[in-house]
Amino acid sequence: MRSIQNFINGEFVAAESGKRFDKRSPLDNRVIASIAEAGRPEVDAAVKAARAALTGEWGGLSTDQRVELLYGVANEITRRFDDFVEAEMADTGQPHHVMTHAFIPRGAANFKVFADVVKNVPSESFQTPTPDGRGALNYSIRVPKGVVGVISPWNAPFLLMTWKVGPALACGNTVVVKPSEETPLTTTLLGEVMNAVGVPKGVFNVIHGFGPDSAGEFLTQHRGVDAITFTGETTTGTAIMQAAAKGMRDVSFELGGKNAGIVFADCDFDAAVDGIFRSSFLNSGQVCLGTERVYVERPIFERFVQALKAKAEGVKFGRPDDRASNYGPLISQEHRQKVLSYYRKAVEEGATVVTGGGVPDVPADLADGAWVQPTIWTGLPETATVVREEIFGPCCHIRPFDHENEVVALANDNEYGLSTTIWTTNLSRAHRVAARVEVGITWINSWFLRDLRTAFGGSKQSGIGREGGVHSLEFYTETRNICVKL
Repeated sequence: MRSIQNFINGEFVAAESGKRFDKRSPLDNRVIASIAEAGRPEVDAAVKAARAALTGEWGGLSTDQRVELLYGVANEITRRFDDFVEAEMADTGQPHHVMTHAFIPRGAANFKVFADVVKNVPSESFQTPTPDGRGALNYSIRVPKGVVGVISPWNAPFLLMTWKVGPALACGNTVVVKPSEETPLTTTLLGEVMNAVGVPKGVFNVIHGFGPDSAGEFLTQHRGVDAITFTGETTTGTAIMQAAAKGMRDVSFELGGKNAGIVFADCDFDAAVDGIFRSSFLNSGQVCLGTERVYVERPIFERFVQALKAKAEGVKFGRPDDRASNYGPLISQEHRQKVLSYYRKAVEEGATVVTGGGVPDVPADLADGAWVQPTIWTGLPETATVVREEIFGPCCHIRPFDHENEVVALANDNEYGLSTTIWTTNLSRAHRVAARVEVGITWINSWFLRDLRTAFGGSKQSGIGREGGVHSLEFYTETRNICVKL
């Protein structure tokens, strides 16, 4: 069993209070780690260390020197690739191929991509006329925002944590990271990487704990934190925003989603089935950008439902290191109970259960894990609970539609606006519908295809702000104007 400490000012430290909590495996509910829970003293020490680093060695580095260090971080992650894969599989229970093909490589890439963005971004300048005819020159510079509080989620913990830490450090900030209590391992492991590469002490800090009356709340309330970035549910985002209002601190949020998939009858049928399967069931449905509402044009509706059913029933449950398995558990018993409660609610409200709806048969050694079946429903009205509320599990409701205007209205009839995926071979329709759906990112004939240089974020209650490429610089830096009279 592992003993996980906080990482503050380049050192691994326990909590002054001695408080610890258990991390359980989602595979079999076995305790796999004991975690030191940070209290106010540890949070305060981490913020002070981050503040000191801003005016110390880190603050004195040039952009090129920071870029070199961040490339070193990415390379060290790659060198220790197997360690990160093993830690992430232990935390999440998700299959080996998900870690090796997406989550860990993308985590390393986040450091290199944003290092390149910062190194190559231009600044603006203007020649300004003046009454005396001599003129003036105005130009802008970008400076670090300061100490950034990073609160990262459990569903893709390493990828989504580095998505924030990478640009924050590239811009010259320092960070205090509070990973989810469900997934502490890879964030802690990154502390070892920072030390190995020679990142100055205090630049990267990690505090462990929970939200209310724990490390999360202490971090968001700390007045030494200049900005807060958070990925998670909307209710938690609301509480963080209220805390950030004291001191007028900036926030960047990726929050909940109830994303729609739209499938037109002229689609590439097999590609659409594969795409909706991935978007609904990848990572056991625990993806913010996942599809829980599917709208299929009526001529292919029945065929599509049966094809998706066959794929959902073809998954193989098992341990992450079992290369024959391709499907993992939910993150915890608590989340499993939440998802199963929605499964029951769907039946109570009249759903037709196409497949799933319960707990799968798994080997005896996995019987205590957080397993649920991939589930498909039809027959519910748009007012049904499982059609309105984010479930964050491996499930979707499929409804037929007849007209383009109808499906756009259905897709937009939700308080969230994070993403959508559209499947059609009609290019004009694809562009037309994409422009009308009220979300931050739309995929056409694809899903989860990301260029890290592009803007990413949610609309409506799915978030505030945009990150990615130069858009990340808008959050992680302050732009200053300098006016020179000639």
